[in-house]
Amino acid sequence: MTVDDHGRAIEVWTARPTTIGDREPEAFILEFTGNATRAEEIAQYVAQRWQAHPVEAWVMNYPGYGGSEGGAKIRLIPPAALATFDELHRRANGRPISLEANSLGTAAALYVASQREVAGLVLQNPPPLRRLILQHYGWWNLWMVAGPFALQIPKELDATHTAPLVTEPAIFMLADKDTTVPAKYHDIVVNAYAGPKAVIHMPSLGHNDSITGEADVQLHQAIDRMWNQTFATRQA
Repeated sequence: MTVDDHGRAIEVWTARPTTIGDREPEAFILEFTGNATRAEEIAQYVAQRWQAHPVEAWVMNYPGYGGSEGGAKIRLIPPAALATFDELHRRANGRPISLEANSLGTAAALYVASQREVAGLVLQNPPPLRRLILQHYGWWNLWMVAGPFALQIPKELDATHTAPLVTEPAIFMLADKDTTVPAKYHDIVVNAYAGPKAVIHMPSLGHNDSITGEADVQLHQAIDRMWNQTFATRQA
């Protein structure tokens, strides 16, 4: 489907877990992808992650990617993310909405959660974008490129600004061998987050590795707790 963002069409892919059959969803998951991921590639994966619960997953393509209109400009992400949430909220008709995100997408998710009421968040490898660019990537060009680029990051996508504004429960999935967003930068966002949080470390995983093994078990247990403690309470 498409969502209108001030005259620009934002492409959204939806999916439901195969386990719910013809049941109507009782809650919704809005996923914001990492920079190298397309919505159509992961919509079913996002839905299946919640296979024990009757949900519908929405995944948007950022402006300039897939069928989403507009240039591939980072400043267009916040309004597109908010427009997508608002359309989902309209269709959800009071049913709870949780946000999921990976890498760059966590900045969009935290912005939306700072502006709208959400049921909870699942965030993987969150970067504090401005600080990451300046401190981790600036040295090799003497900050001549990194400095001006960091200044282009809108405040809405600065997790050090938005995380302290969000008070809903969150699950943080952290790859300890992440070289794209090193672990110390994950910690900046986690420590800034104002709400209750469950932190799941993945000692052997890098930035783009799939969640498997014990971490996957812990994630599903945390999702079940979030459903029972947060989603069920809002539905009651």
